[in-house]
Amino acid sequence: VDTCVQDLQESGYELPAAVVGVGGGTTLDIAKAVSNILGNGGLAADYQGWDLLQKPGVFKIGIPTISGTGAEATRTCVMTNPVTKVKLGMNSNFSIFDYVILDPDLSATVPRDQYFFTGMDTYIHCIESLSGNQRNSIADGMAMGALELCRSVFCSDDMMDPVSREMLMAASYLGGSAIAMSMVGVIHPFSAALSVVLGFHHGVANCIAMTNLQEFYPEAHEEFSGMVDKQSVEIPKNVCQDLDEDQFRELYDAMIIHENPLLNALGPDFCEILTFDKVASIFNRM
Repeated sequence: VDTCVQDLQESGYELPAAVVGVGGGTTLDIAKAVSNILGNGGLAADYQGWDLLQKPGVFKIGIPTISGTGAEATRTCVMTNPVTKVKLGMNSNFSIFDYVILDPDLSATVPRDQYFFTGMDTYIHCIESLSGNQRNSIADGMAMGALELCRSVFCSDDMMDPVSREMLMAASYLGGSAIAMSMVGVIHPFSAALSVVLGFHHGVANCIAMTNLQEFYPEAHEEFSGMVDKQSVEIPKNVCQDLDEDQFRELYDAMIIHENPLLNALGPDFCEILTFDKVASIFNRM
């Protein structure tokens, strides 16, 4: 993000008329973050947290080319800090796109497995939202609507036909809007640790985590497993098989730092529930 901003400024675009993000969740989040830094100054790490931005950024437009992350609708742009090894976004109302263009034709050429992994982000964060302590009627309605669309897509014979792609793009926007007004749960912190420590992309990391967190979401886990089987998708296994204790400690630290999602899912005693030994045993199953 800092490099993008520096390149723009050195090229004479100190304050562009607009920033346009065309791509997946990472690209959309970079566009939001670049806009924010151009408007607020400083470095990306200065705003990694909740409501740290002081003013709007440059006018920003989001055009997703894959469905699932909800980045086109959320109030965050997720970043991994290479120094602190923390995966956390610029969580602010100023991170919301000013304008969004949703065209499901843009997702027609997405690789099939990637389509599933990314699409499952919507399913998973809606499950977490509806299972948490920070529920509200508006977020619940959007999350339920997104889940029904996801079920229609991932239980169908062709999850990538034109109708399914349109439904999944709608689900992504609804799910992103829902999570912007609520909070994720246990799965996303485990997923974030897999991304930070082992380098897995978010959608794949979510699916690895979901596969091994049935004790927290038993009904959703059963439904998710059925969708995986229906679409004949291979979820990576044994990704933590050869790790040593120091690496498990890294995974634990990268997971437990996500206080807000864990509070939402488990309440104030989340550290007593997710002890190091408990978390290490979960990662060891992955």
